[in-house]
Amino acid sequence: QVQLVESGGGLVQAGGSLRLSCAASGRTFSSYAMGWFRQTPGKEREFVALIMRTGGYTYYADSVKGRFTISRDNAKNTMYLQMNSLKPEDTAVYYCAADRYYSGTYSKEYAYWGQGTQVTVSS
Repeated sequence: QVQLVESGGGLVQAGGSLRLSCAASGRTFSSYAMGWFRQTPGKEREFVALIMRTGGYTYYADSVKGRFTISRDNAKNTMYLQMNSLKPEDTAVYYCAADRYYSGTYSKEYAYWGQGTQVTVSS
């Protein structure tokens, strides 16, 4: 089992940058594929990016490709999302997710979730 805690959200102007972190408990962090999702009120949770267990493979939603970078440091049990060139439409609560067996884009398949961190991009 793993517990996840996000941090790094906040208010930023359009064009700015933020780096989100997702700290995981436990000694088996490297056994989990990890993902970032986001959600706005009244909408489904949306896939943002994922990273495989060793960090050797990453995948992004088209809406963030070229602007966001997902990474992980297994020695620190932490995953990151570097967000550059932020747009107002990136405003959402961002969640990190982990799963030992699944590594895709469907939020319902991930077993473990953090509590979320708010990102607000002003125009």
